[in-house]
Amino acid sequence: VYIIYIYIYIYIFFFLAGVISGALLYIRDDFKSVDRKTVLQESIVSMAVAGAIIGAAVGGWMNDRFGRRRVLLIADFLFFVGAVIMASAPGAALLIVGRIFVGLGVGMASMTSPLYISEASPAKIRGALVSTNGFLITGGQFLSYLINLAFTKAPGTWRWMVGVAGFPALLQFILMLLLPESPRWLYRKGREEAAKVILRKIYPAHEVEQEIQDLKESVEAEIKEEGSSEKMNIIKLLKTKAVRRGLTAGVGLQVFQQFVGINTVMYYSPTIVQLAGFASNRTALLLSLLTAGLNAFGSIVSIYFIDRTGRKKLLIISLTGVVVSLGVLSGVFHETTTHSPMVSRVETSHFSNITCPDYSSALNSGAWDCMTCLKASSPDCGFCSSPTNKLLPGACLISNDTVKDMCHKETRLWYTRGCPSKYGWLALIGLALYIIFFSPGMGSVPWIMNSEIYPLRFRGLCGGIAATANWISNLIVKQRGYLSRRLRRCWRVELYTTSSGRKVTNHMRRAKPLEFGHCIFN
Repeated sequence: VYIIYIYIYIYIFFFLAGVISGALLYIRDDFKSVDRKTVLQESIVSMAVAGAIIGAAVGGWMNDRFGRRRVLLIADFLFFVGAVIMASAPGAALLIVGRIFVGLGVGMASMTSPLYISEASPAKIRGALVSTNGFLITGGQFLSYLINLAFTKAPGTWRWMVGVAGFPALLQFILMLLLPESPRWLYRKGREEAAKVILRKIYPAHEVEQEIQDLKESVEAEIKEEGSSEKMNIIKLLKTKAVRRGLTAGVGLQVFQQFVGINTVMYYSPTIVQLAGFASNRTALLLSLLTAGLNAFGSIVSIYFIDRTGRKKLLIISLTGVVVSLGVLSGVFHETTTHSPMVSRVETSHFSNITCPDYSSALNSGAWDCMTCLKASSPDCGFCSSPTNKLLPGACLISNDTVKDMCHKETRLWYTRGCPSKYGWLALIGLALYIIFFSPGMGSVPWIMNSEIYPLRFRGLCGGIAATANWISNLIVKQRGYLSRRLRRCWRVELYTTSSGRKVTNHMRRAKPLEFGHCIFN
């Protein structure tokens, strides 16, 4: 029951984190300042990550001082406040503030939930349970796309998208009041009897005494190695060889997880779909729903294989597939951006006085294609496809809702964030393969390892450091990933992540396997 409560919680917080990918399409329609300024779009997405960096950094210290349960309660409160602020935001500024609150909660939860599950679950199924944590993360992202799709026709579209999670977050806060504290944290704090009561609920009767004895011996061994139970600081932490080696592995995996580009794909998958040539917001959300579903499916695969094949082998298989699929995406987007439909003077003149001003005044207008049209900025322009075939030359027009409606009335497609392409479905296949390969290995293993490899006394602090590294890397990659919105560069971003994945794969092949079952408590 306790683990189920945590799983519901994980579902909520990654729903809150992922819902912005679809909501942003409609926020741009409501707030023209956001639509015109890339920096505002970037801030709305990235400030949650900035908040998560702070939340993860503070969360490690809070976990060791106050316990896992209290940190999870605080995170739930932050989720609720953030959802309310975002849903009622009159402009971009308050929307960003709400995202920061959500980010703080996500950062705390991202390193606390796998830690709690690891410490409150039997050793023989620990890997599978922490992998289930990964499934719930991806399930939350899948739910966010479902919610986005459900509210595309509702008044106040994006406000419902970002605000609906406030209700389950409040419910989860109440449910979590019923959770016990981590038995390992309690034992470390000298509350042996309370820890024993919880262990008796986790393990079969014939295993309880042995688990209590193992826990006692591991805590005593740590205290003996440390010399005392005095307060630990970061300098002393790094001087401890076992901790230093664990951090090298744990932080490295968290950084690598981000550098192969997963959150660029998940946060911007609707936009990536539009870049592949699918024009409407609703179509982009529907196809992104398939991406999120595949991510959840990959997490289920991880649950089955993680304790059977081992961490290292799963990582290598995962990374090999990621490199291949990113190579496919890189090639597809390069072709899409260099071979888009031409702009036709005949088609454009059909719309008379709403022609894109930059096109009308350009000396080389005969060389304009769809990509050139979308780069025009005084004012913004869009591409209205040919009514007979979207790949034929079309019109370059001023971009606004009136012109968009005129284009649609003539059974044409309206493009502002990507161009028609015959390679669109190939891009979706590459995207699907990327998710299928990423999720079972690089999606789950870094979190599992960081919940296992540190000595008990340092587990909260080290987990916080590793989670902070994850979120900092997330922010770095997200900034680079957002540049893919600048259409001519998207293939270069895919090429960058492909290169990163190849380097990580080579590193993992040289790494020596670890017997994690022997180092969890030592």
